[in-house]
This record gives sequence, C-alpha cells and structure tokens, in this order.
Amino acid sequence: MDIFEKCAEAAEYESGLKESGHYFLFRKLESPQDSEVVVDGKRVIMIGSNNYLGLTNHPRVKEAAIGAIEKYGTGCAGSRFLNGNLAIHEELEKKLATFLRKEAALVFATGYQTNLGAISALVGRNDVAIIDMYDHASIMDGCRLSFGEVKKYRHNDMDALEKALEGTKEKGKLIIVDGVFSMEGDIADLRGILRLAKPYGARVYVDEAHGIGVLGPTGAGAAEHLGVLDDVDIVMGTFSKSLAAVGGFVAAERAVIDYLKHTARPFVFSASLPAASVAAVIAALEILRQEPERRNHLLRIAGLLREELAAKGFAVLPGETAIVPVVIREELDLCRLCKALLEQEGIYTNPVLRPAAAQNLLRISCTAAHTEAHVERLVSTLVRVSDKLGVER
Repeated sequence: MDIFEKCAEAAEYESGLKESGHYFLFRKLESPQDSEVVVDGKRVIMIGSNNYLGLTNHPRVKEAAIGAIEKYGTGCAGSRFLNGNLAIHEELEKKLATFLRKEAALVFATGYQTNLGAISALVGRNDVAIIDMYDHASIMDGCRLSFGEVKKYRHNDMDALEKALEGTKEKGKLIIVDGVFSMEGDIADLRGILRLAKPYGARVYVDEAHGIGVLGPTGAGAAEHLGVLDDVDIVMGTFSKSLAAVGGFVAAERAVIDYLKHTARPFVFSASLPAASVAAVIAALEILRQEPERRNHLLRIAGLLREELAAKGFAVLPGETAIVPVVIREELDLCRLCKALLEQEGIYTNPVLRPAAAQNLLRISCTAAHTEAHVERLVSTLVRVSDKLGVER
C-alpha cells in the first residue's frame, strides 16, 4: 500500500466540501483580530476568535512588541537552554509566577508545546496521568508522549474520577484537566477534583488556556474563580487568547519548574519565543491588571448572548465563560448555517463537528470588544437565517 493513499482520499473529500461551499477551514483574514475583521475584502463581525480581552490590536501591546524588536531583534536563533535565554523571558516568568501565586514559571514557544513538554516530562514509567475525556488534544498528546499509563474519566464526573484513581496507590498520579473546556465552555469541577486528589496522593494540573483573563477576581482563571488557585499544583496557560500573542507557560513550585527546564524536550529543543511576543504578553498582563472592566464587560456580553439565544429557543449549553456553544443537531444544518452567516450576513462563526465535540456546535466566542449591538444583530440574524434554512432549534 502507498503511504500517501490516505492523503489522496482526504484531498478528494476536501475538494467535495469546497465545491459544495461547506469547507470552513483556513479562511483568509486581511485585518487584525477585532470585533470586526476583513475576509475577502468584506468587513464582517467576528464571533469565532479567542481574543477574549480584545487586546491583539491594542496600541500599548503593539508598541511593546515593536520596542522589543528594536532592542532584541526578530528572533533568538536558539533554544532557551543554550543561547536563546533573554532577560525579557525571565522578566515575564517572574510576572506570571506572581500572577498565579506560584513560586516560579516557565515559558514555552506555544501553548501546545507547553502541554506536550510538561506532561511528558512529569509522567514517567511508574506514573499515571488521569484526564477528563473532554481535555484538549495537546493534553492527550502530552500523555501519549509520556512513558506512563493514561486513564480517562467521564466528563466532569467525580465518581468516574475516583474509580480511575482506585488501584493507583503505588504510582505517581497527575490529574490533568482543562479549567475551561474549549469547545463546551463549561468549567471543571476543580473543588471536587481537589477533594479526591489529596487522599489518593495525586497532584493536580490545570490548563487555564480559556480561563486566564476571563475568570477570577484578578483574571487568573477558573481555579481562582472557584477559590482553589493555591491548592492547584500546576497552572498551565497560553498567550494566544486573552494575552494577545503566542506561546505558553506553566507555573508551579520552583523544584518542578527547575526539573522541566532540563527535561521537557519541546522546551529544551525548540527555539525560544521571540522577544516581540514576550513583550506583548507583559503589556497585556498589565492591561489585564489595570482594566478589570474589560473582563466584566466580556462576561456581561456573554451572559446576555446566552440569555437572548435561549429565549429564542436555541439549545445553548449552560456556562458562565466567554464561550457560548449552540447545539445544532444535524451536521449539514450546521454547515449550511455557517455558510449563510458568512456569505450572506457578514458574520464569521466556527462550526464544531463531531468528534471534535460530543455534539455538533456553533461555537461562539465573545470578546471584550463586542457590544450589545453585536449581540442584538447576532441573535436576530440567527433566528432569521435558521428559520429560512429550516434549521431546528
């Protein structure tokens, strides 16, 4: 068998989707991420971006990135492990550790690499990783790269988690969970997880990619929101959502961070994050601290959108985050709806098809840049277009 045979089959399927107008990947944007963007020369409302605090086009963030390029250049030409460790990397790590109330932090080149590196380094041959079945792909891949055993439990089901913990007495245990689940937008039962972790001697690792900047009194994420930040052993996060750049990090006790510095292969063997991205994150963290009204507005807009969509009969998954998922039962209906919204109504959305989520979802992402007028237009348009297309709600 030709190893490329599967590529040809996938290309044929992709071609069919494009011909029918139902291919929604790699859409070309011609403007910065904001509440409105330009797609193929047309300005449309963006409700499919994770730019939660609306900072990717903020003047202070851009100025900080430009200043870092002028000082450090465009790249580091090596890994942090060798020649690519800049003063600004260590400055950001100190700020992140303080923000998350941990002893130390470590910055990676991407959020995906953060989970690959940290999990595969921590979970050894006599260890077990215990994960929620809805965890992000990067968590699952980090587990696959480790030499340890992997156990999955039913989503947010504490009885299932306890069953997974049983029989692991002689092993090191790491419970790894999304603070906010990226497709469904719900929050992990971190209080329940921590209650179980202690008697079983398990450590807890929380991926706050979609929680940081959105939840908690200071925006530190789901663990802070639930009052358990100090009890979580490791906090992971990304810079590509609320923090307006690219990259990722983990924060934990110093011994854990020092261990990861020398053993996490995606960290050791990857070129370090460019100074421009690091400086952008530092500026975004400062704005997050100085302007809590951004977070408050974001959550108010998301809450309003949930209420209005539910009132119109849409099946909205419950939650209190910036992610507002609407269940569309039939895959074809979801594709038709997204096509009409973009091409006819100027609204950019993301369809999430099984098995990427347990149900077919219209995944709406709210940001601090959205207004009540955006909510009103979105709801009225969804009602009109779904009725026109005969999409059940």
